[in-house]
Amino acid sequence: MTAQDHDLGASGATGQGATGQGGTGQGGTGQGGTGQGGTGEPAPGPVPRGRSDDRAAAPMAEVDDGVEDALALVGRRSATSSRRREPSAPGRDAPHGQRRGTPWDEARAVASRAGRAGVLRTHRDPLAASLGRVLATPLTAFVDLPSFDTSAMDGWAVAGPGPWTVVSGDSGILAGHGEAGALSDGTAVRIATGARVPPGATAVIRTEHARTDDSGHLYAQRRVLHGQDIRPRGQECRSGDQLLPDGTLVTPAVLGLAAAAGYDELLTVLRPTVEVLVLGDELLTEGLPYDGLIRDALGPMIAPWLRALGADVTGTRRIGDDADALQRAVSESAADLVITTGGTAAGPVDHVHPVLRKAGAELLVDGVAVRPGHPMLLARLAPGRHLVGLPGNPLAAVSGLLTLAEPLLRRRSGQATPAPYRASLREEVHGHPQDTRLVPVVHRGDKVVPLHYRGPAMLRGIAAAHGLAVVPPGGGRPGDELEILDLPWPPSSEGCFT
Repeated sequence: MTAQDHDLGASGATGQGATGQGGTGQGGTGQGGTGQGGTGEPAPGPVPRGRSDDRAAAPMAEVDDGVEDALALVGRRSATSSRRREPSAPGRDAPHGQRRGTPWDEARAVASRAGRAGVLRTHRDPLAASLGRVLATPLTAFVDLPSFDTSAMDGWAVAGPGPWTVVSGDSGILAGHGEAGALSDGTAVRIATGARVPPGATAVIRTEHARTDDSGHLYAQRRVLHGQDIRPRGQECRSGDQLLPDGTLVTPAVLGLAAAAGYDELLTVLRPTVEVLVLGDELLTEGLPYDGLIRDALGPMIAPWLRALGADVTGTRRIGDDADALQRAVSESAADLVITTGGTAAGPVDHVHPVLRKAGAELLVDGVAVRPGHPMLLARLAPGRHLVGLPGNPLAAVSGLLTLAEPLLRRRSGQATPAPYRASLREEVHGHPQDTRLVPVVHRGDKVVPLHYRGPAMLRGIAAAHGLAVVPPGGGRPGDELEILDLPWPPSSEGCFT
């Protein structure tokens, strides 16, 4: 079959400082540390030259958030955080006249709709080339499975009650051979696993459950049931049965099933392309921080995270605090989705908003009522092309990935939306007065435990986490059931500390 492209549908944004920078009273950036040794106590680190942090984006609310993080790290809680508070109405004015961001669940829905509006490009490829994509059409069986009655074990095919007279030599019936002659009652023949069961056979007796004597007779050492150890034709499926729906991720097991069902090629949805733009003059790609320069924590993390979400990352580019360079990078990118890190606030070198305005982009989400990561944004650059602006603090950027990039990419790659699941808290977790919080957690039995290192600039908690709990305004108490966002890889070991 000739490979070909197909279209399955038709198609249809911006706060935070530099990538990896310390923000919100979180000390050193991009290294998951706190600037206070091993205590996890945040220290008010300097903001890199000319760059605004979360405090600049939300003067009052973010300072409160930083205080709450500090209290959580040292095992204390404020009196006000112990009381549940009513969430503010969507869009309600925040302190100092700032308008609150889009509610978290609404922002996720907008991102999902944006992904659905793009054209799903499909391609028919050999099985191996389809790994990691999703099925564009249901997987339907071309043949019965198994396609003939098959022996499930090495042993003896027998007809009728025993004892049986052995009617064949030592080799018997082997897998891959044509149909053998019919067995008459009282006879038996050796048979291999996977071989075609001869007509007339009523059961297969495993080798270890039978014996022969010198006269060539076979005796069963256990009761023989009619049809035992025979896989009947069509036991798994009949030709024309739907085996898997469209939207199923093509895993190695799916490739095996497709091959068994008669496929040489699969029609799958091509993975959306993504380009990552890491912004900031202050970032180092190797070595230790010095003279106000810091290590870039997001460059090494974002691309593999996006690949795990189902994207093909065309490249990661580092761009300084240069509006013209950013404008060129965004306008010249051919990717379906552009990801930027940092520069989404309103500081003197936060260029993402002005660049989007100059490009005529449509802001779909401009700030989200979530901590960390509220200055994230989603913009439509052109029909089927979008930009997600992530905050610069590492855990805040992860929040942006899960809030905006994941729903968009899931739809854009044709993946089915997983049903949300909930788990009970084992320990209390504080919440923001008005915003949703995303808190790294680990599973302990049937409950989840929040991890301590969860400040916006910290990666220590998320590196050990099994997922993120969606904490409503006001927080959660032991026993409360919270929605859990899975990470796109297997859970880490149980040896981490909280």
